[in-house]
Amino acid sequence: MASSPYFSLAVLFIAALGFGLAPLGLAWLWARMFSPPKPNATKNAIYECGLVSKGDAWVQFRSGYYLYAIIFLIFDVEAVFLLPFAVAFSGLSGAACAAMLIFVLLLIEGLAWAWAKGILTWA
Repeated sequence: MASSPYFSLAVLFIAALGFGLAPLGLAWLWARMFSPPKPNATKNAIYECGLVSKGDAWVQFRSGYYLYAIIFLIFDVEAVFLLPFAVAFSGLSGAACAAMLIFVLLLIEGLAWAWAKGILTWA
């Protein structure tokens, strides 16, 4: 049985399932054995803090806010990648400078695309 090429994969698959399902099973068993069942109207309520909810909890956000956040993250990460390049600029080869130039040009292209699509207009 150990001569099969898939035996080690099967063992690893079973181990992965065991690592994922064992804590779930132990938590379920612990809850069934040691947790006292005390259901009542207050405990089963949505909010246990004692405050009655007022109004509808559904708030709809504009998708533009998420696009602003994503664009901010992209250009924030750009700064993280450009900082080591700026620090080691004098010791880098021409290929590294060309790679950084391509990186910056792709980011400028993304900014131009976002501007052309009207994503950056705040209204």
